[in-house]
Amino acid sequence: MAAAASMTCSRDQLSQLLGPNATAAAAYICDQFATVSNQFTDTAYAVDNTYLLFSAYLVFSMQLGFAMLCAGSVRAKNTMNIMLTNVLDAAAGGLFYYLFGFAFAFGGPSNGFIGRQNFALESIPSSSLDYSNFLYQWAFAIAAAGITSGSIAERTQFVAYLIYSSFLTGFVYPVVSHWFWSADGWASAFRTDDFLFGSGVIDFAGSGVVHMVGGLAGFWGALIEGPRIGRFDHSGKQTPLRGHSASLVVLGTFMLWFGWYGFNPGSFNKISVAYASGSYYGQWSAVGRTAVTTTLAGCTAALTTLFGKRILSGHWNVTDVCNGLLGGFAAITAGCSVVEPWAAVICGFVASLVLIGCNMLAEKFGYDDPLEAAQLHGGCGAWGVIFTALFATEKYVKEVYPSRPVQYGLFMGGGGRLLAAHIVQIGVIAGFVSATMGTLFYALSKLKLLRISADDEMAGMDPTRHGGFAYIYHEGDGLDKNGIQMMKIGGDAPSSV
Repeated sequence: MAAAASMTCSRDQLSQLLGPNATAAAAYICDQFATVSNQFTDTAYAVDNTYLLFSAYLVFSMQLGFAMLCAGSVRAKNTMNIMLTNVLDAAAGGLFYYLFGFAFAFGGPSNGFIGRQNFALESIPSSSLDYSNFLYQWAFAIAAAGITSGSIAERTQFVAYLIYSSFLTGFVYPVVSHWFWSADGWASAFRTDDFLFGSGVIDFAGSGVVHMVGGLAGFWGALIEGPRIGRFDHSGKQTPLRGHSASLVVLGTFMLWFGWYGFNPGSFNKISVAYASGSYYGQWSAVGRTAVTTTLAGCTAALTTLFGKRILSGHWNVTDVCNGLLGGFAAITAGCSVVEPWAAVICGFVASLVLIGCNMLAEKFGYDDPLEAAQLHGGCGAWGVIFTALFATEKYVKEVYPSRPVQYGLFMGGGGRLLAAHIVQIGVIAGFVSATMGTLFYALSKLKLLRISADDEMAGMDPTRHGGFAYIYHEGDGLDKNGIQMMKIGGDAPSSV
């Protein structure tokens, strides 16, 4: 389509070929050719925008995955609360990303730090941005906010969710995405000149931009709040506070897996790009390869976690396997488009070890994250950034980033410039998110707007803050109609909630 759209028709040249008195015929033929060429151009725009819209729908479906995963990972007495925060992430994030976030991220022309155009989608659509771009990037922004909500679950005031979600989606995440994804960003691989270390950062779908940002924000929230009551005893030994539904955890994991096929392959934004005219191989092939590398990394991480946790704990734990799978996905997100499938297996294997190691450190230092979100998204996301700088291939980098200097993975013979740029990325994301979200959570804590009271936490946020349990409670037998044991507030009987 692109080749046909770029062809031209000259009436003068055609007249010479057709002979004398052929001017009218030449004009007619050229007009028809121009019409067909414009139709090819229109079709290419329509195909690419439809592809991006459906990718946005897939990424948005991940919100349901986050909601189910979070609900299953908390105790039953906090189910409505965590479900409501997931709805809030999407709703508040949509408004603030529309007003400010998209402009801060992609509004151009701008400086290297922050966008300055297109507030409230002003001057959109344009030749470079359409409504589909906003919808797709909004789905990414609320994914980052959803990661954070898992870290601070079961003990956070509702007003704190409102404040942090709006700030994260309206300012923090957009600024970071501007740095690495905008054509004006100071470390972006989409710049036209002055690349960081002559390379720029290759964070294709956001191991750093999305997962590290959400994970680090959650880390500071959970650290400042402190662990849930009962999570560690007086000696510092951990006491498991298990989620109430492994079924919801598995359902949420599969929903996230499904949505990741929009998250990673969709980040191409376009599919109708030919790498060579008339060839079977084009960007559509790269989209398929990206889906394959995503799949392999997640599957490898899941199996590695399964056997690793079996060795460590003696159990086959489905929740651990689900988290391992998601850790593999978070890690491959940066390099999914520029690595070979065999490298994705390495990525997933190491991501599992990173997650297990981060969880050990969290337990050792008394850090409590109900969904392991900071460890999973922050730790595995950082590994994904490093992995890309080691395994990105020359061929795929040229295809996916045709306008940047050819700097590729260290282990693939590309030198260390890309690795240097990616180390800088990890450092600046950690510093910026700590300075912004860490300060915000600290201020909320000082203003007593962050953590709920001990009494409310013990009773559960659903009955104390949301008007009742998420499940029907039969006082006579302590079971709801689905067989889930519930706690009677003020009762003496032990409970599984």
